[in-house]
Amino acid sequence: MAQAPRDSAAAAAISVSTPASASAAAFPSPSPSFCTPSVPPSASTATSASLSCPNSFLSASSSTLSTAAQRLESISSHMASSVSSSAPASDASIFSAELVPQAPEDVLFGLMRSYRADTNPKKVDLGIGAYRDENAKPWVLPVVKKAEAILAADPELNHEYAPILGVPAFTSKAAELIIGSSSPALAEKRVSSVQTISGTGAVHMGALFLSKFYRGNRQVYISNPTWANHTQIFNNVGLPVLQYPYFDKATRGLDFDGLMKSLSEAPDRSIVLLHPCAHNPTGVDPSQDQWKQISELLKKKNHFPFFDCAYQGFASGDVARDAWAISYFIEQGFDMLIAQSFAKNFGLYGERAGCLHAVASAASLAADVNVATRVASQLAILQRSEISNPPLYGARIVAVVLNNEALYEEWKDNLRTMSGRIIAMRTALRSKLEELKTPGTWNHITDQIGMFSFTGLSPAQVLRIREESHIYMTNNGRISMAGLNTRNVEYVAQAIDKVVREVS
Repeated sequence: MAQAPRDSAAAAAISVSTPASASAAAFPSPSPSFCTPSVPPSASTATSASLSCPNSFLSASSSTLSTAAQRLESISSHMASSVSSSAPASDASIFSAELVPQAPEDVLFGLMRSYRADTNPKKVDLGIGAYRDENAKPWVLPVVKKAEAILAADPELNHEYAPILGVPAFTSKAAELIIGSSSPALAEKRVSSVQTISGTGAVHMGALFLSKFYRGNRQVYISNPTWANHTQIFNNVGLPVLQYPYFDKATRGLDFDGLMKSLSEAPDRSIVLLHPCAHNPTGVDPSQDQWKQISELLKKKNHFPFFDCAYQGFASGDVARDAWAISYFIEQGFDMLIAQSFAKNFGLYGERAGCLHAVASAASLAADVNVATRVASQLAILQRSEISNPPLYGARIVAVVLNNEALYEEWKDNLRTMSGRIIAMRTALRSKLEELKTPGTWNHITDQIGMFSFTGLSPAQVLRIREESHIYMTNNGRISMAGLNTRNVEYVAQAIDKVVREVS
């Protein structure tokens, strides 16, 4: 039986996800994107370090800009001013309601709480973004159980700190998985990887990195709609968010023309957040030809792509197909960030295993052969002050599987099991609705891909179906296809049919 990869306590804090061999290929230099301190950050230099902004990814030549400390202070001052304008008298408690108002409950987790409290035996959970098996139960992947057994049997396994940038056996294989093991970006040492607290942590770390170093237009363009957490993550680090059109309500498909128009009108060198596969919440993905057009537009506008990939292998059952857009953008010579989650495709929702990958272009490498090492050094600084060291267990499970050929093939079989069942439920729901002659068209259910489907139900219809049929979905009509099974799909179809006929 294969042994678990070791996490050496002496492993280097700065790891670059690359093979040993490397060769550099030069391309025309991109427009300036990043800056870095020309001296190491410290308390004594925080107010005087000069920053450099040449035509490369986090390059090392010099020109003077405000320091990272000053920028963060500016963000803090801005946030403080929003409170102080209506602050009570100075003798008020810091925990007073005037200073710390009650925040609203998270909508999705509030929906989960309501579902758990519902005692109706016919209740159906179509809200939570987690895979369920045919019996509506959480499914621990068989390959994950095998990896856990390998870890449990390892007499040398300990609970020492992981390196700051994560478990090397995890981050290196994670990079190969999402970028492609044969990618020149890896061979040429252009990739820097940091282990994160799942996909949320990866997006946050990328946002934090951009807030500190990006010198283009600091507005982040996100799709409308997108994952609910995106806006808050970027706002929390002082990056404003704007939306580009994405979902066409009439066709329940991609508003490609609106997307292209919006991004063409965005200021040059804006940050653009993209979902490479299984778009959350719509389940609508661009075609490969549309991805090529998006890439061409972003290159023309010198926009910076930031991919958030939470469903690799979960959308189509094919890990390479689901990461095609990422590979294509790398081939086109972008500097870019990639957030990667193993929550869905390994079923490790609570273990919080993820990665952020910074991919420098060949042009950035030509400008500085140490680009990946420098980027990794800054990611390590950010990580140290955020979580210090990432958690081990989920990363070790993934590392065991990805470093063992037999387990890796079994994992891909497990992925096909999950994606295949979801595809079957899409077909079943559409068939039931069409058999019932439910008003409207329902081909979008099978046209969409991944865990979620945007049904087209209105908030009023969603509320009625929840109250009368005890079927739980988000207010925008998004349903998790994983919540359907052969025992409840007809019940759900009948409830949808009823509410569509009765509620406009």
